[in-house]
Amino acid sequence: MSFIRPELIDATRRHTEVILGGALAILGFWVASWGGYFYLPLGLLCLGVGLGWALLAWRRLRFQQAGDAPGMVRVTEAQIAYFGTRVGGFVGLPDLSEIRLLTLRGRRIWKLKQGDGQLLHIPVEAFGAEALFDAFANLPGMDTAALVASLGSEAPSDSKVIMLNEVDRLVWTRKGAGVVVR
Repeated sequence: MSFIRPELIDATRRHTEVILGGALAILGFWVASWGGYFYLPLGLLCLGVGLGWALLAWRRLRFQQAGDAPGMVRVTEAQIAYFGTRVGGFVGLPDLSEIRLLTLRGRRIWKLKQGDGQLLHIPVEAFGAEALFDAFANLPGMDTAALVASLGSEAPSDSKVIMLNEVDRLVWTRKGAGVVVR
């Protein structure tokens, strides 16, 4: 018999990284308040690392989506793999040229396009899809705040509406990934 509500335990487990980052920042502030040539820089370093960790964990937490979609996502080194029930595939991060967020009949799907035109569709709610945040964050020119914000909005102003209940939004594109003709 537990005296703590199960919802509170689940919320604490989900927010563990944010809580630990905040605790490190508070510890750093406390150590920095001691002053001196040793404790002040050490405390400021812990404060900065803790705030950065908490911010990144908060963005990663907002990137996670609740729901059950078919399939599983695995990110290994520089490769994203999606194992679906009917479709699946692989895409290498160096080969990735474009990321779009497609909303189709109320379900959101990551649309990953390689330089040769091949596409990989990954449901946002697929098992393990939260690992895509770290993979996408390492792409050149990726704005992680815009990446998280793209999941928060249903129909942004710069989106392309294909049909009723379908929205195709460009999230990221590789600069200079076109064909050079001389």
